[in-house]
Amino acid sequence: MTGRDTEEMTILPFIHFPLSHPRFTSYFCRMKILLLGSGGREHALARKISESPLCEALFIAPGNPGTLQHGINIPLNVNDFQAIKDFCVQENIGMVVVGPEDPLVNGIYDFFQQQDSLKSIHVIGPSKLGAQLEGSKAFAKAFMQRHQIPTAAYREFDLSTYSEGEDYLRAHTLPIVLKADGLAAGKGVVIAETHDEALDTFRAMIQDQKFGAAGSKVVIEQFLTGIECSVFAITDGKDYVLLPSAKDYKRIGEGDTGLNTGGMGAISPVPFIDDAFMQKVTDQVIIPTIKGIAAENIVYKGFVFFGLIKVGDAPYVIEYNCRMGDPETEVVMPRLESDLVELLLSLKDQQLAGHTCVHSALHAATVMLVSKGYPEDYEKGKTITGLDGIQNSILFHAGTRMEQDQLLTNGGRVLAITSLAPTLAEALQRSKKNAGLVEFDGKTFRNDIGWEF
Repeated sequence: MTGRDTEEMTILPFIHFPLSHPRFTSYFCRMKILLLGSGGREHALARKISESPLCEALFIAPGNPGTLQHGINIPLNVNDFQAIKDFCVQENIGMVVVGPEDPLVNGIYDFFQQQDSLKSIHVIGPSKLGAQLEGSKAFAKAFMQRHQIPTAAYREFDLSTYSEGEDYLRAHTLPIVLKADGLAAGKGVVIAETHDEALDTFRAMIQDQKFGAAGSKVVIEQFLTGIECSVFAITDGKDYVLLPSAKDYKRIGEGDTGLNTGGMGAISPVPFIDDAFMQKVTDQVIIPTIKGIAAENIVYKGFVFFGLIKVGDAPYVIEYNCRMGDPETEVVMPRLESDLVELLLSLKDQQLAGHTCVHSALHAATVMLVSKGYPEDYEKGKTITGLDGIQNSILFHAGTRMEQDQLLTNGGRVLAITSLAPTLAEALQRSKKNAGLVEFDGKTFRNDIGWEF
């Protein structure tokens, strides 16, 4: 999508717009912003938000040592809505940007709308109903079916239809995709290569409650063969703008082998997303989704993540997310040249129409440094060194903490190293070189991010 050129952005807005124009008023509406979350995604969002002249002050709850470069960390739990309310009232917060999915699925948007003291605060994210596009696989699949959005064929089962589900699995072609209906921290999807594995997984989800309430209902899907990518939009529930596309790498091992993780790296733009494919995504996925949201009167003012698979030349939706992805945000935000806060402000009163989103022509590549043992058991508290040697890259903190002036590991995914360059190869080379300079006990990273290209 095209947008205002750089020249226009250097000229005072009142030369171009009347006093009543929303872009004029937005330039003088500097506000305090609260960003919820603590990972690499939130560090990337904090960096972008803090660059906006519309941001008077940025608070991050709970944040991490990296987000301290861009604002003030506040020790709040992202699901403690009462504590968030008290802080917002005390600090006169004007906007709340929700990073992770849990608060959205738990209804933070609705909570704010129900409180007289919070109604005026602009919450970036869908209503609790809208968040069901991520919070319930069954809800999302039914939504896609209602609006003729291409996705894999599926059936859903629960304890009351358990025997029927077993019969369905025995007759299903291999491989078989089983998805826990609810949020399962990225671990609720299993691709079974045999019928026995599928039946064991089905039992573990429903009868053994492997994923708790998230697995009380299971969606069984047709397996699609293709290559995956992610497309991101910002919507006010009526109109939308597109952010840069991205592709992440879930497997822990090189060559896309081993266990699934939260993401070992990402690239943007995606080389195989050409104009023809993007037009199909727009016509068959994005527009029907936004129209479906409007037709069903779903309140949605925030990010939409379209997890796609390209089968032949056709796009199919694997999943929706109601927030930005991680580590995709670490390549998307550095390529976004538009003012993110201005875009987000326009969502409040459905003023997004007419806004544009400018993407950098540079390529971005992120390499994630993770703890030994991740995505299974891993140790924390390992000393991190070597950051001073990083050059020509952006360092995003994902799972770190400070203790007596020493930076320590504090998660499975520890640091994301993002580089921008004229070519993907050059961006990857920079990120991998800098990944080699960072040291902590058990450091692991993939040397082959972007290997297909």
